[in-house]
Amino acid sequence: MTARSSAWAAALQSRREAAVPGITLWASGRLRRVVGLTLEAVGVEAALGDRCWVILDDGRRLEAEVVGFADDSLYLMPVEEVRGLSPRARVVAAGKTLDAPVGWGLLGRVIDGAGQPLDSQGPLQVNARAPLMGQLMNPLNRRPIDEPLDVGVRSINALLTVGRGQRLGLFAGSGVGKSTLLGMMTRYTNADVVVVGLIGERGREVSDFITNTLGAEGLRRAVVVATPADQAPLMRMRGAWLATTIAEYFRDQGLKVLLLMDSLTRFAQARREIALAVGEPPATKGYPPSVFTSLPALVERAGTSTSGAGSITAFYTVLVEGDDTNDPIADAARAILDGHIVLSRSLAEEGVYPAIDVEASVSRVMTDITPEEHQSRARRFRQVFAAYRQNEDLIAVGAYRKGNDPRIDEAVAMRPAMLDFLRQGSTQPMNLERSLGALGTLLENSGAAEKTGM
Repeated sequence: MTARSSAWAAALQSRREAAVPGITLWASGRLRRVVGLTLEAVGVEAALGDRCWVILDDGRRLEAEVVGFADDSLYLMPVEEVRGLSPRARVVAAGKTLDAPVGWGLLGRVIDGAGQPLDSQGPLQVNARAPLMGQLMNPLNRRPIDEPLDVGVRSINALLTVGRGQRLGLFAGSGVGKSTLLGMMTRYTNADVVVVGLIGERGREVSDFITNTLGAEGLRRAVVVATPADQAPLMRMRGAWLATTIAEYFRDQGLKVLLLMDSLTRFAQARREIALAVGEPPATKGYPPSVFTSLPALVERAGTSTSGAGSITAFYTVLVEGDDTNDPIADAARAILDGHIVLSRSLAEEGVYPAIDVEASVSRVMTDITPEEHQSRARRFRQVFAAYRQNEDLIAVGAYRKGNDPRIDEAVAMRPAMLDFLRQGSTQPMNLERSLGALGTLLENSGAAEKTGM
């Protein structure tokens, strides 16, 4: 190396150290190569999950997380878009700092996956932090789910009653009213605090949900964590973890929390991107095994607490491509959740909103939190509704003649009233008591009509 090049290298090193106070670059490693989304570093020691700083030539710091290692190499995943990265950039271990800001000052705020405000309302007024990955909870110490939750939606209250502390999946394709239903539950659910995680959505949808769907009234008691689709996969995953951590904080304060995460599918896709980038082989339709390990690790953090009255009732949306509810993520979600609500495209095409398919949906705790009379009425509704759907083709083409089957006759007569029962305007909340009353009136009227021969 010539004297001139040596002087240039010394000057560059001096600028780097001056621009990054508090970091000892002589003890750092270096970046060896970049492969796709992954940065490979050597000469630095860190454990899985540790945070590292990648020092750029202009002194800027790029945050990255250790997601794998092999021999003497560490595999890092940046949490933001990589720009200005040059060969042999310095890498410094920053230790375990995966925690999140929590506190009452989060109410009414919109933050990103790193806990930074997005709403231009100044810095967050919180001084407490909690671990981003949460704490394992002994399942035997959880309080049982024994209290119904009023979500303000008539069909859910009456036919798919939700328990406080339950975890449900909202299965929906595109354009069937998923966001509208989420907004209704955000505004009308009987909860102290609402935490909304918008994971991997389009930026326009994030703004639209906060402004129009949630509204100023709903935002007052809510915390919104938004990590749009254009952010790095690790940041999208952190958004889901952060929303859950915030919900856990308020649950531990003895509050009744509603957690809405849109969507669980985007979280799984972000985990898949990271796993494939570090060389994990795909197993089920392109999804590596670690994806199916991450899903229950996230979902199991919601629910009732081990002490106190606090609880997290969680709704996770699951996107079904081509309305196929048997894709790997949807199938895995059904296995780990306490129930699922399926939105039907055919009902949406009939103008029924929310387009809840009561046949394909189930609440697994409904029998534990509702009286027998309520369960009997819900079963009756399902039986009549299913009778029509099973013979819909015959009825539509005129192949069925009235009087051949009393069950089908009853289903045909009750069909308009049942669809009206499922319909509900987004600005018309229906509490649990009124929902049960409407279901009883519907079935009583149909029984009276049957006795009079109408």
